[in-house]
Amino acid sequence: MSVLQVRDLRRSFGGLLATADVSFDVAEHSLTALIGPNGAGKTTLFNLITNLFAPDAGSVTFEGTSLIGLSPSAIARLGVIRTFQTARVFPGMTVLENAMAGHHRLLRHGLVSQLAWWPRQRAEERRLADRAMALLDLVGLADQADQPATQLPMGAQKLLEVIRALLAQPKLLLLDEPAAGLNDTETAELAALLRAIQACGVTVMVVEHNMSLVMTIADQVIVLEAGRLIASGSPAQVQSNPRVIAAYLGEEVA
Repeated sequence: MSVLQVRDLRRSFGGLLATADVSFDVAEHSLTALIGPNGAGKTTLFNLITNLFAPDAGSVTFEGTSLIGLSPSAIARLGVIRTFQTARVFPGMTVLENAMAGHHRLLRHGLVSQLAWWPRQRAEERRLADRAMALLDLVGLADQADQPATQLPMGAQKLLEVIRALLAQPKLLLLDEPAAGLNDTETAELAALLRAIQACGVTVMVVEHNMSLVMTIADQVIVLEAGRLIASGSPAQVQSNPRVIAAYLGEEVA
């Protein structure tokens, strides 16, 4: 079953057509990779899905609900959670606190309860900390849980951002270049994390330049060039597509 439907999505900035009538579906519980050369419009597409930019035309539907016109926070409340190209950690907070911040929108206790620090609130906080620590351990960050998050290398901050997004309990997780800045070990940890996320029933969509990672983890690959969708299919289908090869090598297709 399709959880996300994008139809004829179009957006221009001045005279530049950034996204040109893009249409695709994302299947529930799948892992979809969005690839393309630099400037292809991949991040713009994420921004349109989450309504950071309003489209000029087209539709975006998540679980039967139109996302057009909704605020980014309202879209997040529906379960569509995203990360950004540049890691964004909260200064003045530890690694663990940054991870736990992702759960903020789901807290069940009100302000008075939190201020009073009632037993149920304390129990919920402990459960959240335990879950955050388990996820940090999965990507090798548990030993640094009490360190300031801003002291982490950029690659580790990217992994932390994925953990924080996961603790928001997404239904659809949009990750913008999660492997950027990661070394080989961190990339392997990210691959394991993405497989675990998918195995838990979360639908995942990633913008990614690491083709080795994409071809290893993706169920579906969508390819953009100059804002247009030029191919989609399994990793094997996309790898052998002449239009995709030409787009990456800068060759003309006969």
